[in-house]
Formats: sequence, structure tokens, C-alpha cells
Amino acid sequence: MRRRPGIAGLQNAAATRDKFRLVGENVAKVRTDVMQEQLATFRSQLEEFARKHKSDIRKNSVFRQQFHEMCAKVGVDPLASNKGVWAELLGIGDFYYELGVQIVDICIATRSLNGGLIDLLELRKLLCQKRKADLASLSGDDCLRAISKLKVLGSGFEVFSVGKKKLVRSVPTELNKDHNGILEQAQARGYVTVEQVEKEFSWSTGRAIDALETLLKEGLAMIDDGHRDGKRRYWFPCVTLSSDATGGSEGKS
Repeated sequence: MRRRPGIAGLQNAAATRDKFRLVGENVAKVRTDVMQEQLATFRSQLEEFARKHKSDIRKNSVFRQQFHEMCAKVGVDPLASNKGVWAELLGIGDFYYELGVQIVDICIATRSLNGGLIDLLELRKLLCQKRKADLASLSGDDCLRAISKLKVLGSGFEVFSVGKKKLVRSVPTELNKDHNGILEQAQARGYVTVEQVEKEFSWSTGRAIDALETLLKEGLAMIDDGHRDGKRRYWFPCVTLSSDATGGSEGKS
């Protein structure tokens, strides 16, 4: 018959477990300390890199995006505050603050035309016109970062994808899958008709009209009844052909 462990045996087993636990905690602490030391070294090197390449970071949009990616890998956010070493080194917070203000201005100025929904590429072009700069000096990534900082204001700014395009919404509008599908369909010609929507999605006439009329009420669509076939066109300025298909890769350009 197998004997059960006595009190002394149980105490020894508990002491052994405590020792293993302490060893494990010590190993984890050493690893954490080493990682923190490495991160501190990386941050120091990143600061030195920023000092050395300050001009390139401010002037070159591609270089600036790559710098942000390096910062993210070591847990540094240069845009977290306008105070501190990054503001002193780069003034990069001021750059995105100014860009955010200009984005708000443009969205408000174009709202009567597009209902508060603008293609990211179109926004980028208007920003460059406002800043009297060439398109290469401002990337889609710059715009996205500036917009992300506007969210803390509770201003309703949001970026979402429709097909190959990224659209910036500056008004608190709830769009469902039906609305997004119509916006994607409209990218081909800039407009859709009730019949085209019915055929594309196999919807009933009522469902198509309901979705289109909602977009019209939200100011995202314009109607055109001046055609011989008598079919109403719903035009969508936010996805018109003036903004080419490259808008889909704005986050990378």
C-alpha cells in the first residue's frame, strides 16, 4: 500500500515550490531590467538619429513616415505632447497641429459640396494647395496622423475605406453596409441610379431608394434629373473621377 506524504514531506514540497517561484520571479525581473535597459538605449539612439536627420524628417514625407515607424517599435510617440525632447528636437508636434487645423478648415469649407465626406487624396491635394507645396512633400500617412489627433477633440473626424479609396468623414454620420456599397459602386462613374443599385446588389426598389435617399439627406449625394431616359442620377462628389484610384494607397504614399 502506497504511503501518503507526511506533514514534513508536504512542508518540504511547499518550500521547494516557493524556491522555484522565487527563482522564476528573479529571472523575470532580470529579463525585464535587461529589456528596459535595451529600450532606453534604443530611445537614446533614436534621439541621436533625430538630431542628425532633423531636416530630412521635417521636409521628406517618406523619411518622416519611416521615422514614425521606428519610433513605434520602441514605444515612442513624438506626437504625444508639444513639450519635451521631441518638440525641442523636431517641432514635429507643431507640424501636425498646424496640419490638423488646416484639415478642419478644408473639411468645413467643402462640406456644402460633399456633405462632410472627402476622399483622402483630394484632401491631400487641397492641403498642398493651401500650404503652397508640392504633393510629394505631404504624404497620406501625414494626413492620417493629423486626423488621429483630431479625434481627442470629439470632433467626429474618422477615416474609413470604401473599395480602393480612403474617405475622411468630418460629420457624425452613421453609414451602414448598404451605404458603403453604394459609395463603392459610385466610384466607377461618380454616380448611380436606382436601377443600377438594384441590379448590382439584387435589392428591392424600396431598399435601393431608402439607402440613396438617406445619403441624399445626409448631404453626401446630389441629384440630377436632366436626362432623356428619365432616370435620376445620384452623384457623389466625395468619390468622383477627379480623385483617381491612387487614393486607395494613401496610407502608404
